[in-house]
Amino acid sequence: MSIISTDIQKAISLLENEKLVAIPTETVYGLAGNIFSEKAIQQIFTTKKRPHFNPLIVHIHSLEALKNIASYVPEKAKKLAEAFWPGSLTLVLPKKNAIPDLITAGKNTVAVRVPNHPLTLELLKQLPFPLAAPSANPFNSISPTKAIHVAQYFGDKIDLILDGGSCKNGIESTIVGFENEEAVIYRLGALSLENIEKIIGKVTLKNTKEENPEAPGMLLKHYAPKTRTILTDNILEEIKKIQGKKIGILGFQNEVISDAVFENIILSKTGNLEEAAMNLYDSLHQLDSLELDLIIAEKLPEIGLGNSVNDRLQRASFQN
Repeated sequence: MSIISTDIQKAISLLENEKLVAIPTETVYGLAGNIFSEKAIQQIFTTKKRPHFNPLIVHIHSLEALKNIASYVPEKAKKLAEAFWPGSLTLVLPKKNAIPDLITAGKNTVAVRVPNHPLTLELLKQLPFPLAAPSANPFNSISPTKAIHVAQYFGDKIDLILDGGSCKNGIESTIVGFENEEAVIYRLGALSLENIEKIIGKVTLKNTKEENPEAPGMLLKHYAPKTRTILTDNILEEIKKIQGKKIGILGFQNEVISDAVFENIILSKTGNLEEAAMNLYDSLHQLDSLELDLIIAEKLPEIGLGNSVNDRLQRASFQN
């Protein structure tokens, strides 16, 4: 198994030697490598079995460091960065020539953010290079929000997992790009659309694209358990359609009482959308470990982070 540790100096040594380290963020754990090391970046794609057309997110330690990554920053991007960095916001911006095409899937834009986790911020401050860090899970699988999730996925395929505890936001960053200076959300995430619009006004939502995606997380099938998953407004109606199956329920606020249910997990008994988002992936990991025939997930209210959680559950339940 990988070493699980809080040893930043060990992480620095590995990263400087073109190795991979799993890092904690406030969203999910990332599988990190030096953005200027082709060996390390190739290893990220190989370890995750991630297609090269899917760009990676560059992690930096401060807004000041953005000048080394982006060749141009629109005014609305500056306002968002000032409001939400460090935090769960990724900006897609025109890239500096120094940023390798391998990171950006050959595009002239780069996805970049400042994560809000003390361990990883300290790591980034001490490194002489930024880190590329997609989620530390195999491509399309449930994202990891605990160090043990990463270890269970990758065993000894990576040398070190920096243990930063459970991720407090629990779903990936919101990704915002700019088309003709206007903001476009490419991926719903832990920063709500409503909070973004409070800073810069109305934004366009464009968060699904199967070919040549502008940003990570836009594929229809993503964030998925191994267990077949259904997303519904009415769990009891779905249960009636199914006979003789071992069923797990992922509910928003209320437990479902039925003899047909093997396991009930509630995302937030108080109906708190932030708590539901924080608990989403860990709950899916738990259900996926039970050898169920089916997971039935309940849609959340379509406001705030409810939209982001529903986005993840829709992708988890997409049937190719």
